[in-house]
Formats: sequence, structure tokens, C-alpha cells
Amino acid sequence: MLRVLVGALALLCVLAFVAWVFQRRLIYLPDNSPVPPASSVLPDAEDVRLTTADGLELGGWYVPPVAGPGRDLTVLVMNGNGGNRAGRASLAAALSRDGFAVLLFDYRGYGGNPGSPTSTGLGLDARAAHRFLLQDKRVQPSQLLYFGESLGTAVAGDLAVDHPPAGLLLRSPFTDMESLARRMFFGLPVGFLLRDRFAVAEAVSRIDVPTTVVYGTADDVVPPEQSRAVAAAAGGPVDVVALAGAGHNDAVMFGDALAGAVAALADRIDAQE
Repeated sequence: MLRVLVGALALLCVLAFVAWVFQRRLIYLPDNSPVPPASSVLPDAEDVRLTTADGLELGGWYVPPVAGPGRDLTVLVMNGNGGNRAGRASLAAALSRDGFAVLLFDYRGYGGNPGSPTSTGLGLDARAAHRFLLQDKRVQPSQLLYFGESLGTAVAGDLAVDHPPAGLLLRSPFTDMESLARRMFFGLPVGFLLRDRFAVAEAVSRIDVPTTVVYGTADDVVPPEQSRAVAAAAGGPVDVVALAGAGHNDAVMFGDALAGAVAALADRIDAQE
């Protein structure tokens, strides 16, 4: 019996060591390869540079709405934990066709940017993007929508607490990183080891703006019940869009269906004014 107990404790220590040392390699999966020029991927898009409060220079793409009256709204996209902004080009194109301006940017350590990602760093990166839109593009807070994707829902929620937008769309949100970590480590109480907590549900409970939660019913990365729990916690009026049969990284989660959910959110905002 003692031998079994010692073995279990040893296994727990090994798992704790792995969780502490390698957790950020498990959370952040950047594609750090060079990103092509914006205009070579999206017509009329421009390459922009964002400067963070701690002195990093990040790359981004500003995508104007297609020719027409537009919606006078700009969507600030906060990516998930993988890839880089080029992987969100289809989303930006769909939003642009629907009359929105869009800012895609990469976090530190992603898309050829300097630095290494952390929760604090991603918060600084989002604030640099927000500052660029307000100062360089003269966008008013009442003209801003935040779009958070997966891990980016935590970044968007954190930004919205300090700088409320006109509306918030959360794609595949999770309640907090501890809940996801427990799934990864077989239900073990690893929360005390986490460096980056990403408490999405707690953040959105403090935000009183129109909110939309979109999730795939076949998501095997973020359990659908967690996305529904985030919707239930939202401090503002919330709509829930469940995409039947969609997985976490399916193509439908990066294109017209999501742009349609953003357009519906914008229509809700217009109806309130």
C-alpha cells in the first residue's frame, strides 16, 4: 500500500513539473513564419505596425470595407492560440464584404513578431491594437466591435473590462484556463500551477454590452457546455449561436457564418440606438 502511495505521489510530482515547465508550450502554438503582405492576400488591405506599452512592434493588417456605404463599424479580431493572422484572412474578407472594417494582428511571438506570449503580454498587445484604431484610424469606442476566438475570448474580455466596445462576439469561449487544464491533466487540481489564468466567464460578467457567443456543437477542444456557461455569465444582453456539427477548427468557424453572427450583433446594436 505504501509503495502504491509513493508511486502515486511520484506521478503527481512529475505531472506537476510538466505542467509548470511546459504549460506555455501547450497553451501557445504560434506560427512564427513570415506573413505575406496584406494586399497580396486581401485586396485594398494595408500592413500596419502596432507598438506595445513595453516597446514591442507588432505586425497587423487593416482591411477596409468593400466599396459601398459600409456599416461605420470596425471589428478588432483577437486570435486564438494557433497560427497567425493569415489564417484569419477568410474571416476578414467575409466581414469586409458585409461592410465592416477589420483589424487583424498577431500577438508577440506570432507571425514574425518579437517576444514570447503570456497572458499579460497578450493584454498589452490587444491594447496596442485598440490604441492604433482610436489614434491612427480615428475610430470611436462606439464604433468598435471585439471579436475573440477561443483563447482570444479571454483577451477580448480583458480588454472590454477596461475599454468597453459597442458589442462583443466570443467564438468558442471557455470559462477559464483552469477548467481546460483539468481536462488535459485527467481531472487533477492543477490550477495552483497555472501561470496564465484567462478567466473568461468572470470578465464577461463585468461587461454590460450586447454580446454574442458562437460555438460548434462538435467542439472537442472547448466543451460546448463551457461556451454556454460563458453566455450565461454575460453581463449584457446575449445571443447564442450553436453551429451544428462544427468542430473547433472547422472551416465554418473562420468564414461567412461568423461574419453573419457579427452582422446580426451589429443589427442588434443599431436597433437599440
